[in-house]
Amino acid sequence: MKTENGHTTNYQDTFIETAEDSPVKTAEIPPQKAGGKTVAGLQFDMVYENPYKYTSDDVIFGVFAKRNDISRSDLAEEREKFFSKGQACMRASPLTKRFGWGVHSDSEGKIAIYPVDSEEYKKFANDENLKHTKAMRSKRV
Repeated sequence: MKTENGHTTNYQDTFIETAEDSPVKTAEIPPQKAGGKTVAGLQFDMVYENPYKYTSDDVIFGVFAKRNDISRSDLAEEREKFFSKGQACMRASPLTKRFGWGVHSDSEGKIAIYPVDSEEYKKFANDENLKHTKAMRSKRV
């Protein structure tokens, strides 16, 4: 999405459901790879341990910054550069596409994740007061 100050990945009052072609029926915690945490693992840690603390923009950029060793003093400038062009949102996250997690964005755009097989997920998926969207499919139809 484009804003007056660049692009954003944030949603408000929205529930992102898992992808139609997600391979799991029960949510999984993303595994670590030999080289350390994956994008999915970093996103999971940030959001699962801090529900409704971060926006999607915070998470997407936070993972980018961590993986690219951006120094604390350069964060503001690098974030502005990062969002000067469009970025993939949580609909493209491996959490929603592959690992079975739904993402709820509250009225302030802060996010939390819920396992596809949970009561909370079902509640959000059936909440008519929220906007609903699905995670992007992994395979083309």
